[in-house]
Amino acid sequence: MAPIRVALVGLSASAKVTWAADAHLPYLLSTRGKERYELVALLNSSVEAAETAKTTFKLSKDVKAYGDPSKLAADPDIDLVVVNTRADVHFPVVEPSVRAGKGVFIEWPLTENFAKAVELTRGQPYPNSIIGLQGRVAPLTLRLKEILATGVIGKVLNSEVRTYGNLMPRDSVPERLTYFADRKVGGHPINIYYGHLIDFVHEVLGDWQDFHALGQIQRPSLKVVGANGQDAGSVKSDVPDFLSVHGTLQNNKGVVAPGATLLATFRLGPQFKDEPGLVWTINGEKGELRLAAPGPYLQSGYSFDGPITIVHHEHATDKLTELGWDWPDWQKDYGLRARSAAELYERYAEWVENGCPDTVPKERQWPRLDDGVALLREFDKLYKQIDADW
Repeated sequence: MAPIRVALVGLSASAKVTWAADAHLPYLLSTRGKERYELVALLNSSVEAAETAKTTFKLSKDVKAYGDPSKLAADPDIDLVVVNTRADVHFPVVEPSVRAGKGVFIEWPLTENFAKAVELTRGQPYPNSIIGLQGRVAPLTLRLKEILATGVIGKVLNSEVRTYGNLMPRDSVPERLTYFADRKVGGHPINIYYGHLIDFVHEVLGDWQDFHALGQIQRPSLKVVGANGQDAGSVKSDVPDFLSVHGTLQNNKGVVAPGATLLATFRLGPQFKDEPGLVWTINGEKGELRLAAPGPYLQSGYSFDGPITIVHHEHATDKLTELGWDWPDWQKDYGLRARSAAELYERYAEWVENGCPDTVPKERQWPRLDDGVALLREFDKLYKQIDADW
């Protein structure tokens, strides 16, 4: 099969975040990636910016440079458009390609809000797509699903996940990321940190049957820190910096008891000194699992600067056993940020090579745009509950 021809959006020499360069480019330019994909175009804010990116990242001069999303969408030699821009830019840069029927890979959040997501997809599934919820295919998520499927702890009765947005200070924000304090932009700690977290929790335990959310803005004014650490003023925030969500789970994973409950809490900023940044317990009829990690990003490199453990507590014997996990060997060829993204690319390519069938084996499924819409629907409900309590 001919390689899938990729246009990368947001690869920039001056980007405020480097996700395109760190999470996508390594796979696309690797020997393994080139067996299935070919990078043929860049889309940036201007043709000149795209040309600069080509030079900065030492890409072939044959890679096309675009500054207009509509012109890129009209190019018949592009199969997959990969979007790595700020959340509120996702819609304008990818909407022409969606209307043209191209394949799209959009990083999470899909759009800045639920209404825009519905508008982008016109409320219909879009199979020819990937949404960047890499946590669903991360080894830790897959390992937890595997353990629960053995029945070693029996049916899940309740689960609690406690996490911290410890990539960010508790009371300040870098000048380049001041939009993190603006909820309408959509790319902020609740949507990003908690969004990835609750998505891989759903992948393991299933969706909410119902939930109630409480949020606080404990620090409504954040200090702004300049590039060199200097004081750059302050910014008002309308994004919650503390979130508590509790409710019951659907029994749609086959491992959850009727009426099982879930409690998820998120706090912006570092955790208590020397404590894990993520603690997730899953309590069952016969035992309990505890996953502890430096932070909530189990799908990428942010949370791997310390030990990550899964421990089983068997109730009958009171015995603790650490259960191992690891990255697949082929993923170890990439940096931590790129590994789970590479798995999404692999699964999508298999689907294309198999003729884009309507059904995909459960173990090779991946998140698509309709999954992103569903998660933003959950967030729409969450924000309405939070706002009603303020």
